[in-house]
Amino acid sequence: MNHPGRYASPDASKAPAAAASKAGKSLHMQAYELVKHRILTLQFPPGACLNEANLSQLLNIGRTPIHQALNRLTLEGMIQVIPRKGIIVKPVSMDEVMENIEIRLVNEMCCARLAALRRDERDIAEMKRILADARTELPTQNIERQMILDHDFHLAISTAAKNRMLTDILSNLHDQSLRFWFISLREHEHHAAVQDEHQAVLDAIIAQDPDAASEMTRNHIESFRKNVVRLL
Repeated sequence: MNHPGRYASPDASKAPAAAASKAGKSLHMQAYELVKHRILTLQFPPGACLNEANLSQLLNIGRTPIHQALNRLTLEGMIQVIPRKGIIVKPVSMDEVMENIEIRLVNEMCCARLAALRRDERDIAEMKRILADARTELPTQNIERQMILDHDFHLAISTAAKNRMLTDILSNLHDQSLRFWFISLREHEHHAAVQDEHQAVLDAIIAQDPDAASEMTRNHIESFRKNVVRLL
């Protein structure tokens, strides 16, 4: 990936071997990112069966890197092996969504509070840049792009908090919830609402108001929870 904890959208139009060489990535990592990308963006939907031979042909990558990638995705809980059925993309369960949101709520509110107290001008500039890009993308209704920008905005907040352990925790939680965000962002009206919620969080961070930053973050996560519950 391009950054620890940052979700990178791979360029599937390039020959994977060439892309891996150019990016300095192993074929295993290239296969992992390509399969993960398709799972997160629902190209491989929940419950879909995956086959090593078919994936090898689709991605133009050998069976061994594909096998290694699937093992890693199994450990991360994105796919599972079902006896007599094979490898399937793990279904999205309401319990999993609620558990993820509960733990994100606690950690993200803490993160926003710390960011309001510790942010510097570079942090503010990065968050402003991400929000500007997201606003520019609104007319395109590009769900994948909005998902990536949302992920990057939350990563920028955790960077501003200046707590590496908290950043690592949130990076893991964000990766687990990207499919949920993709589901939530299928409605165009929600794109604009997300940007307004992000702006409110940023305004509080700029004002160095930890209470407001925490509260605006709570509102944002709760809004996401309601939308996902309605759409699942």
